[in-house]
Amino acid sequence: MKDKNILRAEKLKFSFFPGCSLKASGHENTLSLLKFCERVNIELKELEDWNCCGSSSAHSIDHTVAKYLPMRNISLAPKGNPLLIACPSCLIRLKSMYLKIKGDEKLKQEYEAVWEKPFDEDLEIIHFFELFNKIRLEDYMPHPEEKLKKIKVALYYGCMLSMPPDLRFENNYSGIMEKTLSKLGADIIPFGYEHMCCGTYLSVAKPQLSQKVVTQIVSKAMEAGAECLVTACSMCHLNLEIRCALENPIPVLHFSELLSMALGAEDQKKWFPRHIVDPVPLLKKRGLLTA
Repeated sequence: MKDKNILRAEKLKFSFFPGCSLKASGHENTLSLLKFCERVNIELKELEDWNCCGSSSAHSIDHTVAKYLPMRNISLAPKGNPLLIACPSCLIRLKSMYLKIKGDEKLKQEYEAVWEKPFDEDLEIIHFFELFNKIRLEDYMPHPEEKLKKIKVALYYGCMLSMPPDLRFENNYSGIMEKTLSKLGADIIPFGYEHMCCGTYLSVAKPQLSQKVVTQIVSKAMEAGAECLVTACSMCHLNLEIRCALENPIPVLHFSELLSMALGAEDQKKWFPRHIVDPVPLLKKRGLLTA
């Protein structure tokens, strides 16, 4: 068995599909995710010339476009490295299409004719959470249980990671944020709304409906005693901030932001100005920020 120091020295390499949300409204999610990966010796190489996965509306409006958008992204993934995705919606679109191609010979032939390359039968498409099956955070920090200083967090996964029926045999990610952040010293506050839908794209089409559910999610977390919400999805993060009708809501943090802070990253000035609800006062109060 290899010793810990050898394990830490080996760089894990992944292709990376950020998707539209992480490159635009949730750019702070990407910045903190990249910083986290850098700190734990993981190399991410962004797919060249990637396109929208089609999750917003294309998959229900135009079935041909819905098919070719994720297909093209799959064709861009180089052989040999797993493809890492952090956005739950993007994961569903790409992984669902990959499994459809793999199980349908006619569709596979269409893929190879359109993109003029063989279909990669061995491509591994994984969510960001699956990194925690490959690394041990305690290898990268002393006294991990002291890093998050008992900050009271309510964890919000949203509904997408519950997976649609065609991905029912794929990994279940429930509990990963609880397990990880509690090891880092956070105080996990259960509140019963961890997987409730935030309204997703109804935030645009029916903002009043989204406002109702978002306000309920945030208010229940506050009633349970949480000081902040921590999200697994940048789209959920956006909705929880812009659609909450409470006068003084708690801050909403990306999971990757807390991870990066625990690892000593000092780039927060690039992240936190992008938040609508300023997390800095809480983080300073808890001793997680000193300046």
